[in-house]
Amino acid sequence: MSALARFFCRFSSDRTNMTQPRILTDFSLLRDNRDFRAVFVARTLSLFALGLLTVAVPVQALQLTGSPAAAGFVVAFGGGAAFVGLLTGGVLADRHDRRKLILFARGTCGLGFVALALNGLAAAPSLAVIYALAAWDGFFSALGVTALLAATPAIVGRENLAAAGALNMIAMRLGGVASPALGGLLIISAGVGWTYACAAAGVLATLAPLLRLPPLPPKSLPLMGASPETPARALLSGVRYLFENRIVGAVVAVGTLASLAGGVRVLFPALASAYGNGPADAGLMYSAVPLGAMLGATTSGFVARLARPGLALLACAAAAFAALAALGAAGGLVPALLVLVVYGYLGSIVSLLQFTLVQKNTPDQLRGRVNGLWTAQFIVGDALGALLLGLLGGILPPAPAVGAFGLAALFSFLPMAAAFGALRRSPAEPAAEGVAIEKEKQSLAPSG
Repeated sequence: MSALARFFCRFSSDRTNMTQPRILTDFSLLRDNRDFRAVFVARTLSLFALGLLTVAVPVQALQLTGSPAAAGFVVAFGGGAAFVGLLTGGVLADRHDRRKLILFARGTCGLGFVALALNGLAAAPSLAVIYALAAWDGFFSALGVTALLAATPAIVGRENLAAAGALNMIAMRLGGVASPALGGLLIISAGVGWTYACAAAGVLATLAPLLRLPPLPPKSLPLMGASPETPARALLSGVRYLFENRIVGAVVAVGTLASLAGGVRVLFPALASAYGNGPADAGLMYSAVPLGAMLGATTSGFVARLARPGLALLACAAAAFAALAALGAAGGLVPALLVLVVYGYLGSIVSLLQFTLVQKNTPDQLRGRVNGLWTAQFIVGDALGALLLGLLGGILPPAPAVGAFGLAALFSFLPMAAAFGALRRSPAEPAAEGVAIEKEKQSLAPSG
């Protein structure tokens, strides 16, 4: 067992000897579930490796061209490839053993990191290679993420989904805060080539714990005489499920609006300047949101005990949009930082409730496609939100632009929340998955 896993297991074990506050995240899943422990260690290593990459790729693109636009295009290439990888991975995860897909995606992604390191250490690095490998790694990384999301209920059990989501969120926030700073230090001390090499070592190291996972085949629907769906029809089946299942469809709609609101970060530098502060204070604003999210992840033990998680999701989303509107009226750096911590906290609870509701209300044979579509909408929503905020910031001063956007999000959300009656009434434990599978069989069975 790795040192990281031993630390969390010891922490979890020590807490069993005392009364655990019901609000805190339960770490016992790391101690009791060997397979989830392997996934957690692999996920943490992978997040740190990807964090190094997010710094090294745009830095090298800027070094080679002197153009910030080139760095932006590289990131866009990776994001576009990730979008395609999520959709492709969703189809594959519902047809093939998810363990094999996870291992294949991680190994292939690691090879791309190795190629980036070789290119970075070359006497004359190629910008075209960076573009190609950014797309390569974005695609295969997303493919593995989709397969892992689809496999999570089988690994942890439906009753532990909230705890698993919270622990994964903690790992994600730790990686998001620490690894970019580590990447900057590595670039300064060793250069981008060796930074890529460290990232490659981190991704390839994730194969060791993931090899311990058991086979994770999807639950299939054996229909007599039915021919396999084409990939396009399979993906359309996932889209159709989003429209047919009122709970999952509503969760995705809420998530789309929430991801649009996340684009507010593009105005942080302008807001800090309007407060009379410089780039260092803008950095504090960027750190305040993940700090609030970390607080939310570590104090989310109550989520698993909510009787109406859908209602809680709607309430937290409304509060998050209200916090965004309040940011426009903050008037100074300290109030703005406090609002952003609250916004990050609410956003983390929204994300955790979305994860739990999607996994519990999606039958296993559709989980890959639905997770791929659900995750892809974050990429689209985040990019569109950043674009809209940037355009609005060009018309209005930064504070009124943020306030107007927050109010628009809130007033757009309220009629949605009123219309999502099924989500408001959704119980903590939906109907057994077998019922959903039987309905799916009936809908797919040939008539006559």
